[in-house]
Amino acid sequence: MPEFHVDTAPRGYSAIVEWGILQRAAEFIPPRTGKIFLVTTADVWQHQGQALERGLAGVCYERLDLPGGEDHKRLAPLEDLAEQMVARGGDRSSLILAFGGGIVNDMAGFLAAIFMRGIPVVQIPTTLLAQVDAAVGGKTGVNLVAGKNLLGAFHQPLAVLIDPAVLETLPEREYRAGIYEVIKCGIIRDGGLFHFLAEQRPAVLARDSEAVTRMIADSVRVKAEVVAADERESGLRRILNFGHTFGHALEAETVYTRFLHGEAVAFGMRAAVYLAQSTGYLSAEDSVEILGTIEDYGPIPSLSGIASENLLVRLPHDKKTMRGEIHFVLPVRIGETAIVSGVEQRLVSEAIRSALA
Repeated sequence: MPEFHVDTAPRGYSAIVEWGILQRAAEFIPPRTGKIFLVTTADVWQHQGQALERGLAGVCYERLDLPGGEDHKRLAPLEDLAEQMVARGGDRSSLILAFGGGIVNDMAGFLAAIFMRGIPVVQIPTTLLAQVDAAVGGKTGVNLVAGKNLLGAFHQPLAVLIDPAVLETLPEREYRAGIYEVIKCGIIRDGGLFHFLAEQRPAVLARDSEAVTRMIADSVRVKAEVVAADERESGLRRILNFGHTFGHALEAETVYTRFLHGEAVAFGMRAAVYLAQSTGYLSAEDSVEILGTIEDYGPIPSLSGIASENLLVRLPHDKKTMRGEIHFVLPVRIGETAIVSGVEQRLVSEAIRSALA
């Protein structure tokens, strides 16, 4: 049972990777907790709710449903849920269980951060992407029309319960989207994980239990190490945004309806690799290996009809932009990245066009 401690100033907590941990969910609810609100979506509850119900046997809770889809990741649904929580007796002793994919983890975490100025949350991710990224690290938020996750807060959970068993029913497209985030972890900090994915593609795609446990555990370890070193994204934690600057622009340009988040990150990683090579940060050999591995876990949906100029215009709205200067996370070699600013616009535009091709 891999367990990783995330040590942050607000609180330390564990991210536990354990097959069947949903059956033990009640053990992670603190004594004397007040009203418990389980935030999920109707489809997640339909497919995974029975397993969590068994794990919460004897626990009284109120279920609240969010609308699914990245295009509904806005403030309005959270206001509606907050009103329901008040109407049902929620107060500062309440607790939120976030049960779902990355959108649910982000939104329910943000709701916990702002309800009564902050109540506890336990993250229970049900997609690969949420297990290796969204549920760990305390970054919560919602989208604006102008860009992704531009409203949010850092709000660390009490615990993160990661049950790889839920991935057995995850749709293939959702599963592959999560793999792109695992590839990201390998590129930025763990060359061994990257090469495992490159060499063990059949086992990974077949959802072999050992392969699944390995890639989740290694990704969570990377995330826990980085977050413990830099909770508020003032330095090291920025490397977790590899692929996200370009990817967020793609999501905003397509109104959050055409690509899953992991697919947009795959595009963003491709653009960052092209930019890293053209600026001399990354060798041609490593570029070929990274791009080939991303392609091996594809394909992502068609990029046709997307104008590179439109993505270029959106880049300054990314939340990593500071004082009008865009900061790019670029790979230096497999397992290491650099934060680079002041890149010539012509090179950025060429990288976007190459990634769109």
